[in-house]
Amino acid sequence: MSSFSQTQMAEFNRLVARYPEGKQKSALLPVLHLAQQEFGGWLSPETMDYVASLLKLEPIEVYEVATFYSMYNLKPVGKYMFEVCQTGPCMLNGSDDIIKYIGDTLSIKPGETTADGLFTLKTVECLGACGYAPMMQLGKTFREHLTKEKVDAIINECRNTAASNN
Repeated sequence: MSSFSQTQMAEFNRLVARYPEGKQKSALLPVLHLAQQEFGGWLSPETMDYVASLLKLEPIEVYEVATFYSMYNLKPVGKYMFEVCQTGPCMLNGSDDIIKYIGDTLSIKPGETTADGLFTLKTVECLGACGYAPMMQLGKTFREHLTKEKVDAIINECRNTAASNN
């Protein structure tokens, strides 16, 4: 496990400086985002231990937070993570079918990543866009009113983007 780059360490210091002296634990959420971004898109136990040491916390304090929130990945994930909402409004509008369709199309189950490392399927709780159900988050964007055809287009878009970046 490496440590933060000089740029990331400057960002870490900026994040911690937002909070009063002795209250560095308040920076835990943004620091975990920083660590996840810096270290391959997920938080290994070594990464969480590193964050704990930087913030002068017990490792369990970091583990508790990282395991509570679905925005933190505790194992390697694909380049494209399909986070499909599975709460009431989305479920009533077919999210269960969309989850199954994505899983069948990519030959993975929720929580798994395709063998090529391109896609991860994740089910999440409410993403706050109930009027657009069923929906998912892909990176920083919402994909709404999902249908099998829209899912196929999204998968193809991701594959084409990945192929053009190689």
